[in-house]
Amino acid sequence: MHSLSRRLLVSVSVPLALFSGVMMVVLDNGFRQLTDRSVQQLLDSQMVALIAAAEPQPDGKYAPEATDLAARLRTPRSGLYAQIVSARNKAVWRSPSTAGAPIDFGPPLAPGIRDFRYSANGDERIEIESRGIEFEDRTGHVRLTFSVAASLTPYEQQLWSFRRILFGWFSGLMLVLLAALAGLLRWALSPVRRMEREIHQVEEGRSEALGGGYPRELSGVATNLNTLLIGERNRVTRYRDTLGNLAHSLKTPLAVMRAALASNNSVSEAVLNPEIDRMSAIIEHQLKRAAASGGALLGQAPVDVAPIVAELRVALLKVYARKDLSIELVVAAECQFIGDRGDLTELLGNVLDNGCKWCRGVVRVTASVDGSFATRERLSIVVEDDGPGISAEDRFRIGQRGVRTDETVPGHGIGLSMVQDTVELYGGTLTIGESAVLGGALFALRLPGR
Repeated sequence: MHSLSRRLLVSVSVPLALFSGVMMVVLDNGFRQLTDRSVQQLLDSQMVALIAAAEPQPDGKYAPEATDLAARLRTPRSGLYAQIVSARNKAVWRSPSTAGAPIDFGPPLAPGIRDFRYSANGDERIEIESRGIEFEDRTGHVRLTFSVAASLTPYEQQLWSFRRILFGWFSGLMLVLLAALAGLLRWALSPVRRMEREIHQVEEGRSEALGGGYPRELSGVATNLNTLLIGERNRVTRYRDTLGNLAHSLKTPLAVMRAALASNNSVSEAVLNPEIDRMSAIIEHQLKRAAASGGALLGQAPVDVAPIVAELRVALLKVYARKDLSIELVVAAECQFIGDRGDLTELLGNVLDNGCKWCRGVVRVTASVDGSFATRERLSIVVEDDGPGISAEDRFRIGQRGVRTDETVPGHGIGLSMVQDTVELYGGTLTIGESAVLGGALFALRLPGR
């Protein structure tokens, strides 16, 4: 049972078969009861007719006139039989239909007694109704037992014919329903088979992602799988690029140090220390990029934004203790980030550090969640300060690694580059502008959240 369609088909066919079996039993029982009532009604009607037609005969016996008998009672072996016996169990009269049919109608009954019984005449089953009657005539008290019998063979043949028809119809109907269900299941599960084919194509390298147009129940699975594929692909690409960037970035500092060592054996710290610092910054930046989670992947728990911002606020107030600094936090309690906690800490830490570095005294952090589910980028974080701001020309440059708008301020120029890289890894956006409230720089982040 490794096939989902087979499981569904079996899970539907078993209750359907049970339902069909129960319905056949119910209908068979109903038809059998109807047959029994029909036989009893026949016997009752023939019993009343026989009692009414019985007349005294010259020999002192009682018998109905031949013309008063039903046609079946006048026909030998017709399946309908009758008998009248005296109190001494002596046959007073037998219908012509009993000729050649030695039927045991049973013992005589006391007056007022009514009895139903079954008997066998060879291979023929017979149902017998008997009544004890007492009345007076000119000879005195007369006690007779009237018996009427009907063969059950025609009714049993009808019952078996009905059962064959019932079984045939229910079997055919069940097969038709199962065929229809199989077709419906094949149509309903076609998106699952399509997803299986597309995953196989991705495994063989013939495709890079799953297609679209899946039903609502599978669209989330397809989207998450594509996110996983893109994240893993970005992770491999990032590792490859990181090694290449690291090797390329270290060429220049190493060349400078090699030249300095070749020209002067007693190289001064003023020449080596800047290059060593530059190499350390490059290595730190590239390692941070390689260690980043690579975007929002499957299985990641949401991260609360408020505690991280509060921790960064405490740390930055200590770093810039000599500065009359105020960091205002306006963070909604329900703000959550879908991704790695370390990535969010590094991202906000760089943006807040940049704001604290350039502000005059106020940095404000605002975080909110978009109430609409139409977009994946639902978490909005805005960091603004009251500093000199960033010119329109510099806004396009500061996201590049190693670029600083003011060379007099300490730094390596890789903080905002790290922010830009992390935001891109998560498929978010970073917008740099001017704060309308504080007048300084404004950094607006849109990230996956809820």
